[in-house]
Parts: sequence; structure tokens; C-alpha cells
Amino acid sequence: MNAAPILRGLAALRAAVAGWRRAGETVAVVPTMGALHEGHLSLVRAARQGADRVVVTIFVNPRQFNNPEDLANYPRTEGRDAELLAPLAVDAVFVPDVEDVYPQGFSTTVSVEGVSAGLCGAHRPGHFDGVATVVAKLFLMTGADRAYFGEKDYQQLLVVRRLARDLNIPIAVIGCPTVREGDGLALSSRNMRLSAAERAIAPALPQAMGRVAAALAAGGALAPALEAARAEVVAAGYASVEYLELRAADDLRPLTAPGVPARLLAAAWLGPVRLIDNIAIPPRGA
Repeated sequence: MNAAPILRGLAALRAAVAGWRRAGETVAVVPTMGALHEGHLSLVRAARQGADRVVVTIFVNPRQFNNPEDLANYPRTEGRDAELLAPLAVDAVFVPDVEDVYPQGFSTTVSVEGVSAGLCGAHRPGHFDGVATVVAKLFLMTGADRAYFGEKDYQQLLVVRRLARDLNIPIAVIGCPTVREGDGLALSSRNMRLSAAERAIAPALPQAMGRVAAALAAGGALAPALEAARAEVVAAGYASVEYLELRAADDLRPLTAPGVPARLLAAAWLGPVRLIDNIAIPPRGA
């Protein structure tokens, strides 16, 4: 089993991509911040099915952290990440230094309005500007034809799709289903920061969200279902529910009932860890 080459410089990456292009091959990119788990690996497998060559990027992007402590505590596990990727026939792992992505004098920011408003955008000022800026750079650095993102970060997925469309970047942005643990908790790199006691509590969030979905499917009203879910999550041991909202699946406009395809999106604090999740809500009567 051969491990994928780790490329740290842009010149090496572009040389590899140029060779694939000369051979008429398509290229997929899976952007990550490392600390890989099965959710990331599912994206790599999808990319492997959708393109001739696959590049996984690992870059902990400082511009999308509005909390310096969160940036400092973000897990960095490059060696383990390389081991996990080895069996998946990845063609390159691009691990740039911060100075390569944001060289001295860097002064450009990509900002996506509309879909970045509210939800995580409201609670993490500047976060999606940082996401959009680094993703635009990674798209241009890799020159990929296809990019794969998880639906767990649903607002991020819509931000990335909008920036690619608005900037005419010739790349297809593919969303892949959220991967969950057996108890329903969405896989996240942040989960490894949970204590054993917190990890036992964590499934209360997706469970409460599932009960909201069931109430809506049964014709119930949204507001009391959301209120009950928030109380349930806090009673289980979460410190607070940052948001729990129903939004339209296509553009994240707020909804009072599932009259169109929708997403129930949530963020909540469990100890020092902020967990997010979302689930699809079909239109009532569908």
C-alpha cells in the first residue's frame, strides 16, 4: 500500500496537476482541516468515484476562526491523517504552510452575502469570509473539476456553491450526506475534544432534532416543537443552544412551516465544544 505524496508547495502541486491534465484526466479536491474521520473519508471515496485524480487538502485556516482559543485547540493530526488516507488511492495530499496561503501583504477577502447571514454567520463574525477566501484559493490552486463537501456543514456548502457560481470558477461543488455514529451524533473533528461524560450526552442534540422533524411530519406547529427541543437539549446537559431554526434548503431563508424542502439547523455548546448539525425536512404533504 503506497501512501499518497504529501505536497507542501504550490509549485509541486501545480506540476502534478499539469501532468494529469496533459493525460486528459479529471481532478477532484476534498478540502479539509485535517483531524480526519469517517465523514472525510466518505468524501474521498465519493471523489475517487467521480474523478480520475483526487487531491486532499489539509490546512487549518486561521481566517475562519473568530476565537483564537478555538484555533489553538483545533486538533492537528497529520501523521494519523496520512495513515487513514493511504488505503484510499489518493493521488496527492496538499499541506501548505500559512505563509503559502496568505503571503506577506495578503489583503484580499472573498465575502458571500445572503446564504452566509444568520445561523453560524451571526454567531461567528468573519467565519464565512475566511471560509470563502480559503476555498476560492484552494479551487484555484488545485484547478480541480469537482469539489466534495459534507452536508453536515450545510451553510458552508451553500456558501461555497454560491462563491463558485458568482466568481465563475469552473468547478462542480458536490454535497455528500452527513456521516453519523451509531447513536446518531454527526461525525466532527471537534468530537475528539469531548470528555467521556460529554460524549455520552452529545446525542441529545440529534435526538431532539429528530423529534422536531417527527412533530412537523405529523402536522404539528414549528414554534412549540423548537421550544421543546431546546429545553430537552439543555436538560440533557448541554450548556446552551445557540440556534435551532428551520430554513429553506435552497437559500436558507427563514421558514415558519415546511412548505418547501427545508433544513433544520442547530448549534449548541457542550462543555467547551460547539457542535453543529442539520437534518433535511421534506415539504409538508410530500
